[in-house]
Amino acid sequence: MLQKTLGIVLHTLKYKDTSLIVDVYTEAFGRASFLVSVPRSRKAMVKSVLFQPLALVDLEVELRPTSTIYKVREAKSHYPFSSLPYNPYKSAIAMFLSEFLYRAVREEAENRPLFAYLQHSVIWLDECRTGFANFHLVFLMRLSRFLGLYPNLEDYRPGDYFDLRNACFTSLRPQVHSNYIVPAEAARLTRLMRMNYETMHLFAMSREERMRCLIIMNEYYRLHLPDFPVLKSIEVLKELFD
Repeated sequence: MLQKTLGIVLHTLKYKDTSLIVDVYTEAFGRASFLVSVPRSRKAMVKSVLFQPLALVDLEVELRPTSTIYKVREAKSHYPFSSLPYNPYKSAIAMFLSEFLYRAVREEAENRPLFAYLQHSVIWLDECRTGFANFHLVFLMRLSRFLGLYPNLEDYRPGDYFDLRNACFTSLRPQVHSNYIVPAEAARLTRLMRMNYETMHLFAMSREERMRCLIIMNEYYRLHLPDFPVLKSIEVLKELFD
């Protein structure tokens, strides 16, 4: 059965000389893997350049109930990027977020609110010209809502710790585990929660603070998602923004 869908590229793996295996989060049926034939011809229906990190692509795919990797019949760009692949800071953020989503979003079912959030976020990053240094932090915090991992931020009081394992603030330092952040960092977390894409440039953060927030959020996801690994692209972000 042939079906058309819009998708967001999460991960690409070269397969033989003229094929790719591409993991895509689709609007119609969630995450899926596709076998993409990319012949070395100017007239080829599918170009490998379409499958850069977070690219928005229109796909016509062949679905088979007995298969776990589907074949792409046709692919074309849904939204040609104007800046994301050409700005080194944006492309580093895109590489990090595509790796993060590849590891975190495993749902093989339609979830249109999540897809709409991802699509809006990708386009916003591409169109934004300045003040996007906190983008990945805001993205990850708000993504937690869609994954059922949004922390309990109620009842915060100055001086509280934040328990990463139980996802809540506490006035007492956890004694049975070491997965917590100290009061100064917990206060920074509440500030991060007030940010959105339009206002995040108003919240001044040093590079060290920003990287520390990223490490904390990555640890939070590792605690709550099975088999979530240490992401290699974090080091790329660290080097680029230092």
